[in-house]
Formats: sequence, structure tokens, C-alpha cells
Amino acid sequence: MAYQKLGRDSSARKALFRDLVTDLFINERIQTTEAKAKEVRSIAEKLITLAKRGDLHARRQAAAFVRRESAGDQDAIQKLFSELATRYAERPGGYTRILKLGPRRGDAAPMVYLELVDRA
Repeated sequence: MAYQKLGRDSSARKALFRDLVTDLFINERIQTTEAKAKEVRSIAEKLITLAKRGDLHARRQAAAFVRRESAGDQDAIQKLFSELATRYAERPGGYTRILKLGPRRGDAAPMVYLELVDRA
């Protein structure tokens, strides 16, 4: 499996991806570096495809990765399976997009928005 290490060991990298994916599902748009966004994009797309299946096993697989954070009345897993799965039911893939912003002020890292397509 090819992936970028992002200067972290495996447990820190997995925690970073879990946090970013959870924030993406809750807020539907996150600002991050381009390298992180490219890695998180594939994870998010796989989880949305899993949510489109909608059975109990898919929900448990998604719950094993996505953190239990909430925004308002529902948490990220509930939003993934109720709103996002129905929104992308007819879409065969390509649920996210990356919009480039330019370099970060402190270290000139290329910054991007990672967002879900067809968001409100």
C-alpha cells in the first residue's frame, strides 16, 4: 500500500487521519495541507461507499474508524449514514474535491480545502 508517512509514526498517522475524516464528515469542509488532504481523501471516499451499503456490518466498520464527535443533534457516524449516504446514493464515486489555497504563511506548506461535493 502506497501512502505518505507525513513525518509521523503509524499510530500518530492513524490518529491524524481519524481526526481529519471525522471533522470532514461533521463540517463538510476542512482546511489542511495538500499532502494530508490527498491521503484523507481516499479514506473518506471508502467510508462514504461503506455508508452507502448501509447494513450493520458497514456501520460497525465505519464506527471503528470514525471518532464519536457530535455537532448539534447527531454525531459523525449518524450523519455519515443518514445524510451523506442518501446524498451520494446515485453517485458512483468522487465524493470529495480539493481546492488549492496557496502557501501557508509560516512554512510555505501548500494549503488546500478538502470538501464534500454537493454540500449545502
